Amino acid sequence: MNTCTLSRLLSNDFEIRLMRWTLVLIFAIFGYSKWFAYEAEGLIPLLGNSPLLSWMHSVFGIQGASYALGVAEWAIGLGLIVGAWFPRVSLWASAGSAITYLTTLTLILTTPDAWEASAGGFPAMGGATSFLIKDAVLLAGSVVLLKHSLLTLYPVTAAKVVSKNP
Repeated sequence: MNTCTLSRLLSNDFEIRLMRWTLVLIFAIFGYSKWFAYEAEGLIPLLGNSPLLSWMHSVFGIQGASYALGVAEWAIGLGLIVGAWFPRVSLWASAGSAITYLTTLTLILTTPDAWEASAGGFPAMGGATSFLIKDAVLLAGSVVLLKHSLLTLYPVTAAKVVSKNP
């Protein structure tokens, strides 16, 4: 790798762009899957046992709840796209992304058989919830984007806060 390429990687918020566009891809793919019956059926044990999300099935029905989640995921993804040029939109989309992943992480606690009994339970995750643990990293990435948006919108205020907290 030449010095010019390395310099660009280190100075142009490469990691912010990588995180943003990775989240866009994830929201696009997961939002798309919500339009199909297999995904709506797969969400039944996750949503049905969640104190935060169980209301969705009674309000929208099984497929309607899946559609609503898909629309929300696409809206957040679109906000992240637009946010690449408009920091205030990025702020709101990043907050929505963080809330999404914080919410999905709670599903680990409320889904039956979350811990694999044949392996002794916790910390061995069961198949229904093991795919959710990746949301911890996606939550962290969302918070990084949120912070970047705040620093872009309020650089003077952010600099004062940083200088007061060594």
